[in-house]
Amino acid sequence: MNMFNKKDSSTETEAPRPAPESPARRETSAGSRAVIGSSIHVDGTLRGNEDLVIEGKVNGTVELKKNSVTIGAQGEVNADVYAHTIFVDGTMEGNLVAAERIVIRKSAKIRGSITAPRVSLEDGARFNGTIDMDPESEVLSKAFSRQADKQRPTPPTPTANGSGKAETKAAGSSAA
Repeated sequence: MNMFNKKDSSTETEAPRPAPESPARRETSAGSRAVIGSSIHVDGTLRGNEDLVIEGKVNGTVELKKNSVTIGAQGEVNADVYAHTIFVDGTMEGNLVAAERIVIRKSAKIRGSITAPRVSLEDGARFNGTIDMDPESEVLSKAFSRQADKQRPTPPTPTANGSGKAETKAAGSSAA
């Protein structure tokens, strides 16, 4: 006999509570996310198809052109970063290039160039460099043109046909 009217714990299960989201996660796109922890040091080129949070040290190049990159408060990046969206809380030296926007928070320390159609720079952030917000800038078109080229069909190329007239033939096909 149960004197305290407790319910049997085997018949009830409490739903697990989701872990609280970090501010960096709330602002990134939905989907998977990779984290470079504070004890990790990476030298080289990082590429991928998921959002990335950097809390460690990265030297080289970061290319996540369809995703967001967050340089956390402990993050130290000495690299060129290419992403859809970039958030900076930590230390950054190099070029930041984003297809959509770059958010520089008040705790950030940046030395380098920023190129994006939209840039937000919070009061208190330390920044030494240049900002280019032209959506048609040469840097943006070079950095993100490969994505657009892969989605477009190959245009036909003109070829000579012996009669001196140019005729159009799809690239990759052979003449009979």
